[in-house]
Amino acid sequence: MKKLNLSLVAMATVFALSGCGEKSAPTVSNAPAAEKTVATNTKNDNAILAAFSGPYNGVPAFDKVTLSELKPAFDAAMAQKLAEVDAIANNPEPATFDNTIVELEKSGSLLKRVYTYYGIWRSNVSSAEFRAIQKEMAPKLSAFNSKITQNEKLFARIKAVYESDALKSLTPEEQRVTWLTYNSFARNGATLDKPSKARFAEINQELAGLHTKFANNVLADEENYVVFLTKEQLSGLPDSLISAAKAAAKDRGKPEMFAITNSRSSMDPFLTYSDERALREQVWKNYYNRGGNGDEFDNNQTIKDILTLRHERMQLLGYDNYAQWRLEDRMAKTPANAKALMDKVWPAAIARVGEEVADMQAIADSEGANIKIAPWDYRYYAEKVRKAKYDLDSNEVKQYLQLDKLREAMFYVAGRLFNFNFKEVAAGSVPVFHEDVRVWDVTDKTTGEHIGLWYLDPFGRKGKRSGAWATTYRSHTTFDGKKTVLSSNNSNFVKGPEGEPTLISWSDAETYFHEFGHALHFLSATVAYPKSHSGVRDYTEFQSQLLERWLTTDEVINNYLVHYKTGKPMPKELVAKIKKSATFNQGFKTTEYLASAIMDMLYHTTDPAKIDPAKFEKEQLDAIGMPSELVMRHRSTHFGHIFSGEGYSAGYYGYLWAEVLTSDASEAFAEAPGGFYDKELADKLVKHLFSIRNAMDPAEAYRLFRGRDAEVEALMRDRGFPVK
Repeated sequence: MKKLNLSLVAMATVFALSGCGEKSAPTVSNAPAAEKTVATNTKNDNAILAAFSGPYNGVPAFDKVTLSELKPAFDAAMAQKLAEVDAIANNPEPATFDNTIVELEKSGSLLKRVYTYYGIWRSNVSSAEFRAIQKEMAPKLSAFNSKITQNEKLFARIKAVYESDALKSLTPEEQRVTWLTYNSFARNGATLDKPSKARFAEINQELAGLHTKFANNVLADEENYVVFLTKEQLSGLPDSLISAAKAAAKDRGKPEMFAITNSRSSMDPFLTYSDERALREQVWKNYYNRGGNGDEFDNNQTIKDILTLRHERMQLLGYDNYAQWRLEDRMAKTPANAKALMDKVWPAAIARVGEEVADMQAIADSEGANIKIAPWDYRYYAEKVRKAKYDLDSNEVKQYLQLDKLREAMFYVAGRLFNFNFKEVAAGSVPVFHEDVRVWDVTDKTTGEHIGLWYLDPFGRKGKRSGAWATTYRSHTTFDGKKTVLSSNNSNFVKGPEGEPTLISWSDAETYFHEFGHALHFLSATVAYPKSHSGVRDYTEFQSQLLERWLTTDEVINNYLVHYKTGKPMPKELVAKIKKSATFNQGFKTTEYLASAIMDMLYHTTDPAKIDPAKFEKEQLDAIGMPSELVMRHRSTHFGHIFSGEGYSAGYYGYLWAEVLTSDASEAFAEAPGGFYDKELADKLVKHLFSIRNAMDPAEAYRLFRGRDAEVEALMRDRGFPVK
């Protein structure tokens, strides 16, 4: 594959995937709630069912809802949605865009609100009580969804609109929304005969329970495995990590000790700095063995069951395998195209790992360590190599990466590129679900128009899933009255000690910018319909990955990366070292990610009858030459992207696909007269790549921005890999 555009040109479009975010509305604060209250099967005393009220066109009542209301709320909301669907399906008038597609877009407002609260309990404040409800509700929700996708009268009307001559007279967005609606039904069993439909629905119910079980098993291992250290075991650790570990131990009832929790934000710095090799091994095994410890929370059989059911379901639809079905409406189009990109990058990645390991082994030998580099040594010796090769100390860099200052930097970038202004709302004026959450009002800098709210939940805690993510509680639409955006960023940073700033790593700072990119994607939307917010998985990470590039712009470095004690900006010499080392450790980063992406594709293109997960993982990685000094970023038993749901299943390659777009677009900014803040190019970025969401074929949108398709060579240059 000479250029990625060989596949990009052939792109389809999107599967209706989530309704990530939204934007704009009338004035600001005390505008009346914009949501309609629907009385069907609701109870006035259930706060979850109440329309969002209060300022900013209405906000979630996080201060009023209770977990005991969740199941009754789901029952009422599902009943209302089914009644609305039946009314559309049984409409005696001929099917039109307005009386079928638009009415479907309007339906389910109550259920959307319930899912807002459900998502918070699931991801941000989970508990044993919630997990029991989640387990009970998962198959019920699946059965409910099947009732809609298998409603024959409804699908007949959707099909009639999709195949009508009138379709050509609709706007481009309306045509696409119609296609997305038709495609989502057709690809999810609407065209099957009755016995196959029944089995399809059964499989979906079983999968819903298994996805939930998988996620909860991983969460259990994250909560149950904690390494407690004494003062004598802190050798090599920076003060910021020691302080955070002290606070974590205190929270767990051991104030005299130091806790390394089983999360990436705690594991990663410990493996980077700890001089205690045996402890590094223990922390590494705790983290990478999540869901695979052979106990009640082991996920191996769950994986096997998930793969078996997914394969059976695809056979009902007539596909050879799950990946073929999954990629049909994505940018890659086929598993072969996705594999071609991964195959192009893999050899260069593992070759670079060989070079990195040689450098690390040389240092270990010179120190008389008498070891062979193992996975729990990689970060530790990579840091030593970084210091030796670039005279760059990650801990020194960390002193300039204050969480609050980085947030201000993100606001600055949003102001320059999107013309957004962020102003924090007074504490207590908008309900939040945890005391750590803060909220900002987002307005247009020129007109003062209210765009939406941005919620920030930055710190890790018990009951919160690991990682970082973005979501919305309401998206921008205009088809049924203008709705403003309620967007949210969520992270798992280790909170700094009382009275001190939270300091994070360079990698974490990139992630912070990345997730904010998702929020800007939500906030900048100008689309009319909810369906236009559905995402193409091998495209949806592009916008967020691109925003990471502004972290290294001079404007951000000089004004916001200041020392947490002196307030002085990062020295030019240190900046030069960071930029010089930009391609450092790319072998590790690329290989650990790609190994997961390749395994994801192998799991979903192989007959599940031939798969024993633990064995399969080892055999396949050995076959492609996986270096023994590192492992997949997400080993199979905790690979939540693909086994705790279907959002990224057979689609984890999408990060790499999106990164080709990112590297290519980044070169456009680097070449622009105004650099990364070039006004003309920034306007094109917002117009063609952010505001349009999924109202246009992503390949077409990218061509409008760049004037051509993306080229994979840009990615290779970015990572310092050889370009042929």
